[in-house]
Amino acid sequence: MMQRLDFSPFEDIYDKVMAGERLSFEDGVRLYRTQDIALLGTLADIVRKRMNGSRVFYSVNLHMNHTNVCVLRCLFCAFARRPGEEGGYTFTTEEIGDKVKAAIAKWGINEVHIVGGHNPDLGLDYYIRLFETIRSINPTIYIKALTAPEIDDLAVRGGVSHEEILKTLKQAGLDGMPGGGAEIFHPVTRRKICADKISADVWLDVHRVAHRLGLRTNATMLYGHIETDEDRVDHVIRLRELQDETHGFYSFIPLAYNAENTPMGKIGEAGGFLDLKVYAVSRLLADNIPHLKAHWITTGLKMAQVSLSFGIDDLGGTNLNEKIVHEAGSETPIDLSREELERLIRNSGFEPCMVDSSYQFVDSFR
Repeated sequence: MMQRLDFSPFEDIYDKVMAGERLSFEDGVRLYRTQDIALLGTLADIVRKRMNGSRVFYSVNLHMNHTNVCVLRCLFCAFARRPGEEGGYTFTTEEIGDKVKAAIAKWGINEVHIVGGHNPDLGLDYYIRLFETIRSINPTIYIKALTAPEIDDLAVRGGVSHEEILKTLKQAGLDGMPGGGAEIFHPVTRRKICADKISADVWLDVHRVAHRLGLRTNATMLYGHIETDEDRVDHVIRLRELQDETHGFYSFIPLAYNAENTPMGKIGEAGGFLDLKVYAVSRLLADNIPHLKAHWITTGLKMAQVSLSFGIDDLGGTNLNEKIVHEAGSETPIDLSREELERLIRNSGFEPCMVDSSYQFVDSFR
């Protein structure tokens, strides 16, 4: 006989969850301190089903890391190369256009995800040409591109505002922004792992501006390195506060730190237990962000399946051609087919729903 869960140590939190009431910072820390992973999963699953039922979303997307040349030195990054350093590369807009054409023909992609380094040789004109090139190839493809630090870098080098950069890029074809560059918001921890990167306040403000312009975005959190439970809760609550203000986030994506080949090395790295805890607590705290996404490229396919019972409703995309996480040691497939992703979802007892990053249904298979 299955043992019933004992909610008594968290009866107040259980009552809040059942009533749809907001959890506090202190509630979040308490949840991180428990080792009762089944309890966390049960609470998160209540919220997940309330928000998204049995649906699991995914997209058929091409990851285009257009350049790895970067002037920053983030300690968790194995992807970047300094200007002039061996192994650096930059694709031309024509080369990227050819890759997009090939991906449409081979895989029928519905989205292009573009992020790269802070390359001082690439100005705003490059990205205008890039988006216009992709849009000319397929007017309906969803262009999700450039993290908040990349937008800030273009603004600083161009001597213009974030708003001017985003308006120009939107006009050129930008549909939305990924959530990269958030890392961890707490200033002490952030300075230790990415001192060169924009502050949390600047990251949040770039997304605030994007939301005001009608560009919906994602948000991320890098965990499993030197951050504390309090850091993680603080991070999600800051996102929740901005979402209260703008309603502009589509999804929140906790990203597990992969240590291989990074300057920071193996100082932590998340295991499966922490992965599930982060998913569950994030789902419970981020009550106003519609979707919680697990990138199977960081957790692995089996853990991605388990995560669907811990608050996750989105497994991201097929992530064709992804490089950044794989260069940090991920051993997951680089190219996952739509059929394989659907099979993994169905075998977990859920309904696969193909969308793009706007969560407009492209297809649904029953």
